[in-house]
Amino acid sequence: MSYDGFFRSELEALRQEGNYRTFAELERHCGDFPNATCHNGPGDVIIWCSNDYLGMGQNAKVLTAMHEALDRSGAGAGGTRNISGNTHDHAMLEAELADLHDKDAALLFTSGYVANWAALGTLASRIPDCVVLSDALNHASMIEGIRHSRAQKIIWKHNDLNDLEARLAELPTGQPKLIAFESVYSMDGDIAPITEICELADRYGAMTYLDEVHAVGLYGPRGAGIAERDGVMDRVTVIEGTLGKAFGVVGGYITGSREMCDFVRSFASGFIFTTALPPSVAAGAAASIRHLKASNAERRRQQANVAEVRRRLDAMGLPHLDNPSHIIPVMVGDPLKCKYISDVLLKDFGIYIQPINYPTVAKGTERLRITPSPVHSTADINHLVHALETLWTRCELARRPVAA
Repeated sequence: MSYDGFFRSELEALRQEGNYRTFAELERHCGDFPNATCHNGPGDVIIWCSNDYLGMGQNAKVLTAMHEALDRSGAGAGGTRNISGNTHDHAMLEAELADLHDKDAALLFTSGYVANWAALGTLASRIPDCVVLSDALNHASMIEGIRHSRAQKIIWKHNDLNDLEARLAELPTGQPKLIAFESVYSMDGDIAPITEICELADRYGAMTYLDEVHAVGLYGPRGAGIAERDGVMDRVTVIEGTLGKAFGVVGGYITGSREMCDFVRSFASGFIFTTALPPSVAAGAAASIRHLKASNAERRRQQANVAEVRRRLDAMGLPHLDNPSHIIPVMVGDPLKCKYISDVLLKDFGIYIQPINYPTVAKGTERLRITPSPVHSTADINHLVHALETLWTRCELARRPVAA
């Protein structure tokens, strides 16, 4: 067998389908987000699809904390936290995270993906006879963690409380149960009914595992997420989050009871055998969390920009999914046209928005996922909607009726 020939043929099939992914080589401008230089493209560009939702990756407090930690402690952590990589900065960050979510403890991981994979895999595998009830649209990291556990898995219809209750009712009363779901779903931007899920969990004796990665920093009085906004953090068994989106750095974590976090720390291979985050990263994340606990200015400006982009899209009749979150999925519905629009936006307009095609989303639901930030200007918004209007007309794509 020609292995490279096989690889080439599979990659060519992706290209023909419009699903082959190319990377823009971006260099973000420090202190000037969302502006960047695209080194393999047109030069200066404006980023419209970043998960650095609040621009905290450029925040002066975050950068200062990272510089100070780098000068104080050097570059790396020195190993896994079990050997030589457990630093004071890690302990301080975990204390900040526990306080953010009003939990007894927190545990750091190298990414949100690893946090989900390790925590779900450990809990579901080591709790005897545990069954995991997983929302149908859960992130790949949650799916992989559940699969890795080899525990019994039941998939319930997305955000469907009736289906979830029916599945719970079928299980033996005394069987351990874990309901795994997200707060904000990143591709459609819809939000889970957390309160109602917690009520079902209480009724049927289940634990709850909530992924808040697309909500932390963005919702609630102190930026702890949708569960804080809805006043139900105390009812969730495990809250998982990321430091790599609204907090602007990198890393993942879980929060919960002291016993649960210690259990995962002691048994999760994804924690035990992984080199710890650099102290400078931990220090920057802690500074970001402290800032967003006290400041609502970034959240208010972001929400205003999200509302303005939606209003402008509606005025042109461009189809986007209505949802209550900060994520604006502009629906194209064709993989080749989606990639074409993305390519032309970058090349001709200096606008960077990656196409979201299969397998990230179902075929026929291809989209541009737009994430307005608090630092996008009115001129940026005007430029974006003009470019989209031009390309929608050029591609002869369907529009919504425009209200009179």
